[in-house]
Amino acid sequence: MIVHQTCPVLRIEDAREALNFWCETAGFAKDWEHRFEPGFPLYVQVSRGGLVLHLSQHQGDAPPGGLVFVRLEGLAAFCTELQQAGLAVAIRDQDWGQEMELRDPFGNRIRFCETPPAG
Repeated sequence: MIVHQTCPVLRIEDAREALNFWCETAGFAKDWEHRFEPGFPLYVQVSRGGLVLHLSQHQGDAPPGGLVFVRLEGLAAFCTELQQAGLAVAIRDQDWGQEMELRDPFGNRIRFCETPPAG
């Protein structure tokens, strides 16, 4: 098996609020969006630094309040950027590395983790 990309789907209620949070506040880019017809639920892709998220207003796509775990490098700088944007995030030391949890307006959580180099 070869995996090329994972795209977690997060449930959103309000498209404008979601795009404001993810794009304006958290620094993600909107890659594309889809609606079957005007006024129908939004399905949109946002991305940042290799992390791709699908945000969906479709009720059956994902339960509200999901959790995604992401390993990354550069956690401290990312945390500082989010704090400067007004988000209440902090880094916590864990046995396996440092973590920061980002919660969107709909209760979805992304737990970012940076592990120390092996050796």
